[in-house]
Amino acid sequence: MKMALKAILACPKCKTELDLTVDKEENDEIVEGNLKCKECSEIYPIRNTIPNMLPRRLRESEYG
Repeated sequence: MKMALKAILACPKCKTELDLTVDKEENDEIVEGNLKCKECSEIYPIRNTIPNMLPRRLRESEYG
């Protein structure tokens, strides 16, 4: 995920700004990390540069 993308992302659940935690960064791109909603505290993972903004129930069913 490009750092600039954070400025346009919002929590799909409550439309609030997200905080970013970066676990791994390469070539100015976030490879691993999390986006956390400032209002409802929902956490959206970033894996392999892709932020997963699906609701928790859909993310959990996807991964098992």
